[in-house]
Amino acid sequence: MNALQPGVLAPVPAVARYLTFSLEPRANPRRSLSALAAIVDGESCVVGIGESVLRTLGKSIVGMRPFPSYSGKGFEVPSTPAALWCWLRGTDRGDLLHQGRAIEAALGPAFFLEDAIDAFRHGAGRDLTGYEDGTENPRGRKAVAAAAVRSMGAGLDGSSFVAVQEWVHDLDRFQSMSATEQDNSIGRRRRDNAELARAPASAHVKRTAQESFAPEAFVVRRSMPWTDGPHAGLMFVAFGKSLDAFEAQLRRMVGEEDGIADALFRFTRPVSGSYFWCPPVRRERIDLSNII
Repeated sequence: MNALQPGVLAPVPAVARYLTFSLEPRANPRRSLSALAAIVDGESCVVGIGESVLRTLGKSIVGMRPFPSYSGKGFEVPSTPAALWCWLRGTDRGDLLHQGRAIEAALGPAFFLEDAIDAFRHGAGRDLTGYEDGTENPRGRKAVAAAAVRSMGAGLDGSSFVAVQEWVHDLDRFQSMSATEQDNSIGRRRRDNAELARAPASAHVKRTAQESFAPEAFVVRRSMPWTDGPHAGLMFVAFGKSLDAFEAQLRRMVGEEDGIADALFRFTRPVSGSYFWCPPVRRERIDLSNII
Protein backbone atom coordinates (compact mmCIF):
# COMPACT_ATOMS: atom_id res chain seq x y z
CA MET A 1 0.00 0.00 0.00
CA ASN A 2 1.31 3.43 -0.96
CA ALA A 3 0.68 5.83 1.93
CA LEU A 4 3.03 8.51 0.63
CA GLN A 5 1.69 12.02 0.70
CA PRO A 6 0.27 12.22 -2.87
CA GLY A 7 2.13 15.44 -3.68
CA VAL A 8 5.47 13.64 -3.37
CA LEU A 9 4.96 11.67 -6.58
CA ALA A 10 2.60 14.06 -8.39
CA PRO A 11 4.01 16.14 -11.26
CA VAL A 12 5.51 19.51 -10.37
CA PRO A 13 2.62 22.00 -10.17
CA ALA A 14 2.22 25.23 -12.12
CA VAL A 15 2.94 27.31 -9.01
CA ALA A 16 4.04 26.58 -5.47
CA ARG A 17 4.67 28.29 -2.17
CA TYR A 18 7.20 27.04 0.38
CA LEU A 19 6.53 27.90 4.01
CA THR A 20 9.17 27.34 6.70
CA PHE A 21 8.19 27.59 10.36
CA SER A 22 10.13 27.88 13.60
CA LEU A 23 8.97 26.66 16.98
CA GLU A 24 8.16 29.21 19.67
CA PRO A 25 10.35 28.81 22.78
CA ARG A 26 8.85 26.47 25.37
CA ALA A 27 5.84 25.83 23.13
CA ASN A 28 4.00 22.51 23.08
CA PRO A 29 3.35 21.79 19.39
CA ARG A 30 0.84 18.94 19.80
CA ARG A 31 -2.34 20.99 19.53
CA SER A 32 -1.01 23.00 16.59
CA LEU A 33 0.06 19.85 14.75
CA SER A 34 -3.35 18.29 15.31
CA ALA A 35 -4.96 21.41 13.84
CA LEU A 36 -2.63 21.20 10.85
CA ALA A 37 -3.41 17.51 10.29
CA ALA A 38 -7.13 18.34 10.17
CA ILE A 39 -6.75 20.64 7.16
CA VAL A 40 -3.83 19.20 5.15
CA ASP A 41 -4.21 16.31 2.71
CA GLY A 42 -0.61 15.74 1.61
CA GLU A 43 -1.49 16.57 -2.00
CA SER A 44 -2.26 20.28 -2.22
CA CYS A 45 0.20 20.68 0.66
CA VAL A 46 3.08 18.36 1.46
CA VAL A 47 4.20 18.59 5.10
CA GLY A 48 7.63 17.93 6.60
CA ILE A 49 8.45 17.76 10.32
CA GLY A 50 11.83 19.00 11.53
CA GLU A 51 14.06 17.33 14.09
CA SER A 52 13.50 20.09 16.67
CA VAL A 53 9.78 19.29 16.77
CA LEU A 54 10.45 15.59 17.18
CA ARG A 55 12.81 16.30 20.07
CA THR A 56 10.31 18.64 21.70
CA LEU A 57 7.70 15.88 21.51
CA GLY A 58 10.15 13.36 22.95
CA LYS A 59 10.00 11.33 19.74
CA SER A 60 12.58 10.02 17.30
CA ILE A 61 12.36 8.80 13.74
CA VAL A 62 14.96 6.26 12.67
CA GLY A 63 17.13 7.90 10.01
CA MET A 64 16.32 11.50 10.89
CA ARG A 65 19.40 13.65 11.53
CA PRO A 66 20.76 17.19 11.10
CA PHE A 67 21.55 18.51 7.64
CA PRO A 68 25.36 18.43 7.08
CA SER A 69 27.39 21.54 6.29
CA TYR A 70 30.43 21.75 4.00
CA SER A 71 32.85 24.38 2.80
CA GLY A 72 35.39 24.30 0.02
CA LYS A 73 37.28 26.47 -2.41
CA GLY A 74 34.79 29.11 -3.48
CA PHE A 75 31.66 27.54 -1.98
CA GLU A 76 29.77 26.83 1.22
CA VAL A 77 26.90 24.41 1.85
CA PRO A 78 25.07 25.66 4.96
CA SER A 79 22.91 23.77 7.42
CA THR A 80 19.80 25.75 8.39
CA PRO A 81 17.49 23.52 10.45
CA ALA A 82 13.80 24.40 10.71
CA ALA A 83 10.86 23.09 12.70
CA LEU A 84 8.26 22.60 9.98
CA TRP A 85 8.05 22.80 6.20
CA CYS A 86 4.97 23.08 3.98
CA TRP A 87 5.05 22.79 0.19
CA LEU A 88 1.85 24.32 -1.14
CA ARG A 89 1.02 23.16 -4.67
CA GLY A 90 -1.53 24.54 -7.12
CA THR A 91 -2.39 26.63 -10.17
CA ASP A 92 -3.16 30.05 -8.68
CA ARG A 93 -0.79 32.13 -6.53
CA GLY A 94 -3.68 33.87 -4.81
CA ASP A 95 -5.18 30.57 -3.72
CA LEU A 96 -1.81 29.48 -2.32
CA LEU A 97 -1.49 32.72 -0.39
CA HIS A 98 -4.84 32.15 1.31
CA GLN A 99 -4.10 28.48 1.91
CA GLY A 100 -0.84 29.48 3.54
CA ARG A 101 -2.60 31.97 5.78
CA ALA A 102 -4.98 29.25 6.93
CA ILE A 103 -2.05 26.96 7.72
CA GLU A 104 -0.26 29.75 9.59
CA ALA A 105 -3.39 30.38 11.68
CA ALA A 106 -3.78 26.66 12.45
CA LEU A 107 -0.17 26.39 13.61
CA GLY A 108 -0.34 29.31 16.02
CA PRO A 109 0.60 29.89 18.74
CA ALA A 110 3.25 27.14 18.81
CA PHE A 111 4.85 27.99 15.44
CA PHE A 112 5.74 31.21 13.66
CA LEU A 113 6.40 31.72 9.97
CA GLU A 114 10.11 32.08 9.30
CA ASP A 115 10.13 32.27 5.50
CA ALA A 116 7.83 32.07 2.47
CA ILE A 117 9.08 31.53 -1.08
CA ASP A 118 6.95 31.50 -4.23
CA ALA A 119 8.00 29.18 -7.05
CA PHE A 120 6.75 28.15 -10.47
CA ARG A 121 7.15 25.58 -13.22
CA HIS A 122 9.37 26.89 -16.02
CA GLY A 123 8.48 25.46 -19.44
CA ALA A 124 8.17 21.69 -19.28
CA GLY A 125 10.16 21.53 -16.05
CA ARG A 126 13.38 23.44 -16.59
CA ASP A 127 15.73 25.31 -14.32
CA LEU A 128 16.14 29.03 -15.05
CA THR A 129 19.42 28.19 -16.77
CA GLY A 130 17.28 26.46 -19.40
CA TYR A 131 18.30 22.89 -18.55
CA GLU A 132 15.74 20.19 -17.83
CA ASP A 133 15.52 19.34 -14.15
CA GLY A 134 15.02 15.86 -12.74
CA THR A 135 15.87 13.96 -15.94
CA GLU A 136 17.03 10.90 -14.02
CA ASN A 137 14.02 10.73 -11.71
CA PRO A 138 12.76 7.18 -11.12
CA ARG A 139 9.18 6.61 -12.21
CA GLY A 140 6.26 4.40 -11.27
CA ARG A 141 7.08 1.65 -8.80
CA LYS A 142 10.74 2.66 -8.82
CA ALA A 143 9.77 6.13 -7.63
CA VAL A 144 7.73 4.66 -4.78
CA ALA A 145 10.63 2.37 -3.86
CA ALA A 146 13.04 5.33 -3.84
CA ALA A 147 10.81 7.66 -1.82
CA ALA A 148 8.74 5.58 0.62
CA VAL A 149 9.75 4.14 3.99
CA ARG A 150 8.80 0.47 4.26
CA SER A 151 8.61 -2.28 6.88
CA MET A 152 8.84 0.12 9.83
CA GLY A 153 5.28 -0.24 11.10
CA ALA A 154 2.09 1.78 11.33
CA GLY A 155 2.52 5.54 11.26
CA LEU A 156 5.92 5.15 9.59
CA ASP A 157 5.37 3.04 6.47
CA GLY A 158 4.64 5.36 3.57
CA SER A 159 6.46 8.26 5.16
CA SER A 160 9.43 9.86 3.45
CA PHE A 161 12.41 12.08 4.11
CA VAL A 162 13.06 15.28 2.20
CA ALA A 163 16.13 17.45 1.67
CA VAL A 164 15.37 21.10 0.92
CA GLN A 165 17.86 23.72 -0.29
CA GLU A 166 17.35 27.21 -1.63
CA TRP A 167 19.90 27.88 -4.39
CA VAL A 168 20.60 31.41 -5.63
CA HIS A 169 21.76 31.67 -9.24
CA ASP A 170 24.20 34.21 -10.63
CA LEU A 171 22.54 34.31 -14.04
CA ASP A 172 24.82 37.09 -15.30
CA ARG A 173 27.82 34.89 -14.64
CA PHE A 174 26.14 31.89 -16.20
CA GLN A 175 25.20 33.85 -19.33
CA SER A 176 28.79 35.09 -19.65
CA MET A 177 29.91 31.47 -20.13
CA SER A 178 30.05 30.03 -23.64
CA ALA A 179 27.43 27.49 -24.67
CA THR A 180 30.08 24.78 -24.46
CA GLU A 181 31.08 25.84 -20.95
CA GLN A 182 27.44 25.83 -19.88
CA ASP A 183 26.84 22.35 -21.29
CA ASN A 184 30.04 21.06 -19.69
CA SER A 185 28.99 22.44 -16.32
CA ILE A 186 25.74 20.51 -16.43
CA GLY A 187 26.95 17.50 -18.41
CA ARG A 188 24.08 17.71 -20.90
CA ARG A 189 23.31 19.66 -24.05
CA ARG A 190 20.66 22.23 -23.34
CA ARG A 191 19.12 22.05 -26.81
CA ASP A 192 18.23 18.34 -26.67
CA ASN A 193 19.03 17.27 -23.07
CA ALA A 194 21.44 14.61 -24.36
CA GLU A 195 24.12 13.56 -21.88
CA LEU A 196 27.65 14.46 -22.95
CA ALA A 197 29.85 11.40 -23.31
CA ARG A 198 33.01 13.44 -22.73
CA ALA A 199 31.80 15.81 -20.05
CA PRO A 200 34.47 16.83 -17.53
CA ALA A 201 34.61 15.12 -14.15
CA SER A 202 33.21 18.29 -12.54
CA ALA A 203 29.99 18.19 -14.61
CA HIS A 204 26.89 18.01 -12.42
CA VAL A 205 25.60 14.90 -14.18
CA LYS A 206 28.92 13.14 -13.57
CA ARG A 207 28.89 14.18 -9.91
CA THR A 208 25.35 12.97 -9.21
CA ALA A 209 24.70 10.03 -11.56
CA GLN A 210 22.46 8.05 -9.23
CA GLU A 211 23.37 4.63 -10.59
CA SER A 212 27.10 5.29 -10.12
CA PHE A 213 26.97 4.99 -6.32
CA ALA A 214 27.21 1.82 -4.26
CA PRO A 215 24.48 1.34 -3.27
CA GLU A 216 22.65 3.27 -5.96
CA ALA A 217 21.54 6.71 -4.77
CA PHE A 218 18.10 7.31 -6.25
CA VAL A 219 15.95 10.17 -5.01
CA VAL A 220 12.73 11.71 -6.32
CA ARG A 221 13.45 15.33 -7.23
CA ARG A 222 10.66 17.87 -7.20
CA SER A 223 12.63 21.10 -7.59
CA MET A 224 11.13 24.36 -8.85
CA PRO A 225 12.52 27.77 -9.90
CA TRP A 226 11.82 30.87 -7.81
CA THR A 227 12.24 34.62 -8.24
CA ASP A 228 12.14 37.49 -5.75
CA GLY A 229 12.89 40.94 -7.11
CA PRO A 230 16.30 40.82 -8.80
CA HIS A 231 17.14 37.45 -7.26
CA ALA A 232 16.33 34.04 -8.71
CA GLY A 233 17.29 30.43 -8.33
CA LEU A 234 16.07 26.92 -7.64
CA MET A 235 14.27 25.41 -4.67
CA PHE A 236 15.92 22.01 -4.60
CA VAL A 237 13.62 19.36 -3.14
CA ALA A 238 14.55 15.66 -3.05
CA PHE A 239 12.48 12.93 -1.40
CA GLY A 240 13.90 9.59 -0.32
CA LYS A 241 13.19 6.50 1.76
CA SER A 242 16.20 7.66 3.77
CA LEU A 243 18.61 10.58 3.68
CA ASP A 244 21.51 8.35 2.62
CA ALA A 245 21.10 8.77 -1.14
CA PHE A 246 20.96 12.56 -1.00
CA GLU A 247 23.99 12.72 1.28
CA ALA A 248 25.98 10.43 -1.01
CA GLN A 249 25.31 12.81 -3.90
CA LEU A 250 26.09 15.88 -1.81
CA ARG A 251 29.42 14.48 -0.63
CA ARG A 252 30.46 13.92 -4.22
CA MET A 253 29.25 17.39 -5.25
CA VAL A 254 31.52 19.04 -2.68
CA GLY A 255 34.45 16.85 -3.72
CA GLU A 256 34.77 14.89 -0.51
CA GLU A 257 35.68 11.73 -2.43
CA ASP A 258 38.18 13.03 -4.99
CA GLY A 259 38.67 16.76 -4.40
CA ILE A 260 36.65 17.70 -7.50
CA ALA A 261 33.80 20.11 -6.75
CA ASP A 262 30.62 20.24 -8.79
CA ALA A 263 30.73 22.81 -11.58
CA LEU A 264 27.36 24.14 -10.40
CA PHE A 265 29.22 26.11 -7.75
CA ARG A 266 30.63 28.31 -10.53
CA PHE A 267 27.30 30.08 -10.96
CA THR A 268 24.96 29.10 -8.12
CA ARG A 269 25.13 28.65 -4.36
CA PRO A 270 22.91 27.16 -1.66
CA VAL A 271 21.81 29.54 1.09
CA SER A 272 19.84 27.01 3.12
CA GLY A 273 19.82 23.31 3.88
CA SER A 274 17.21 21.42 5.90
CA TYR A 275 15.95 17.90 6.46
CA PHE A 276 12.35 16.98 7.27
CA TRP A 277 10.39 13.82 7.92
CA CYS A 278 7.22 13.69 5.81
CA PRO A 279 4.57 11.61 7.61
CA PRO A 280 2.32 9.21 5.69
CA VAL A 281 -1.34 9.83 4.91
CA ARG A 282 -4.38 8.01 6.21
CA ARG A 283 -7.95 8.74 5.15
CA GLU A 284 -6.76 11.68 3.03
CA ARG A 285 -5.07 13.44 5.94
CA ILE A 286 -1.48 13.38 7.14
CA ASP A 287 -1.01 10.74 9.81
CA LEU A 288 0.76 12.09 12.89
CA SER A 289 -0.27 9.22 15.15
CA ASN A 290 3.32 8.13 15.59
CA ILE A 291 4.45 11.44 17.10
CA ILE A 292 1.43 13.06 18.83
